[in-house]
Amino acid sequence: MRSPRHTFARFGLAVALVPVVGLVGSRAARADEIPAGWTASNMEAIGYSGLNGIGESFKLAIKQVNGRWYLYMGHFAHPGWTILDVTDPTKPTVAKFIPGPPNTTTFQMELHDNIMITALGRSSANWGGDEKKPHAEGVLIWDISDPVNPKQLSHWKTGSTGVHRVGYPGGRYANLAANMPGFRGQILVFLDISDPKNPKEAGRWWMPGQKEGEPPNPRSTGGFHGPAYIQGDTAYLGYASSVVILDIKDVSAPKLVGRLEAGPPFKIGSSTGVHDVVLMPGKPVLFAHSEGSGSGGDRLAVPPCSGPVDFNGMVDFKDPTKPRLMSLFPMPEPPKGLPYTHFCDKGGRFGPHNVNLEYHLPDVEKQADLIYLTYFNAGLRVYDVKDPRQPKEVGWFIAPTPTKRGTPIPEGPLVTQTEDVLVDTRGNIYITDKQWGVFVLRYSGPGQPAPTAK
Repeated sequence: MRSPRHTFARFGLAVALVPVVGLVGSRAARADEIPAGWTASNMEAIGYSGLNGIGESFKLAIKQVNGRWYLYMGHFAHPGWTILDVTDPTKPTVAKFIPGPPNTTTFQMELHDNIMITALGRSSANWGGDEKKPHAEGVLIWDISDPVNPKQLSHWKTGSTGVHRVGYPGGRYANLAANMPGFRGQILVFLDISDPKNPKEAGRWWMPGQKEGEPPNPRSTGGFHGPAYIQGDTAYLGYASSVVILDIKDVSAPKLVGRLEAGPPFKIGSSTGVHDVVLMPGKPVLFAHSEGSGSGGDRLAVPPCSGPVDFNGMVDFKDPTKPRLMSLFPMPEPPKGLPYTHFCDKGGRFGPHNVNLEYHLPDVEKQADLIYLTYFNAGLRVYDVKDPRQPKEVGWFIAPTPTKRGTPIPEGPLVTQTEDVLVDTRGNIYITDKQWGVFVLRYSGPGQPAPTAK
């Protein structure tokens, strides 16, 4: 195994936040300089886009069309979606910004083939939302056969406050983490989009205690975060504080196969107790993790990291009726020479958030022995899980300390908050951040997969 390569750059550029109004193309076909000040082990930054001044971003998906590569993303503080041309990953440029409805969250989106689905929900006061003002909710379904000019086909509504996250691995059904009338928290809803102009609910599943009239259950209150990982007639998902396996041969009536409850000792009740899951190919093993709330999440906590530690481990489901925890991931450690010795003391959120989950996209690196996991103020962490009983950290990247806010949260010190990650089949790693645009990275550590595209 080669020794880790550590890279340190001097602090430099930050991106200013500017308003974006209307349907806007790229104001200039230019690439932004890579902000100085990042630190890394076995990784380096090769490209960056401040997204024409938006300076914040979240959920990612990618699509290659006629030799051009387009990265699609949602935003936290700017309702709408950006399409970034990453054909040259060292010079990413904005192809288009599509505005979304006001007073509405638009940070979650998904695509497959020529269909894109974008989630809509009521914006909270944390994000500048006003519950007294109108907001959109549900999902929008788009035709992206013209990759830079999406055409809206339909708008499906929940009748409640909207949809948080959506999964669409292609085919007939999308799966939604939806707030539905008569339920506490988000539930799993299957949406039939075989006719994308007329989507229809095909089925739903929830945990006991979520439906009004059922005795409340503190272990299921938060509900489903989403998305579900679909493999054949089986759905694997994080639901409240549990890893859940469902039989979905009949999506109108999903059946529980097995469940591993993570909390306690890990947190219970929250929809982020188990955030999502990733299957290891060829093995009855999956990776599951919570969404970090260390340092108090988006609110200041005194003392920091005073809640339960985050769930972050490998699960054996050889017997799918009795999944079991087989290992936990090591805790990230800050580089030496900083004024803190634990990320809990850095400020902002600390803990896991998202993985390279777009397994169904042909232009996304297929899951092998590496887990790419965003970790809020600890940046992007890379783990080798060739031996799932002993995960090892083999690389990391931390964006520079920002000097301007891209979003109003988290409270307290202005720190990087790395959100989502996607790895394309050329070996390019894209990460988003609450206070930055998009960084393009390359990994050079052990277990690096060979690129399958140019």
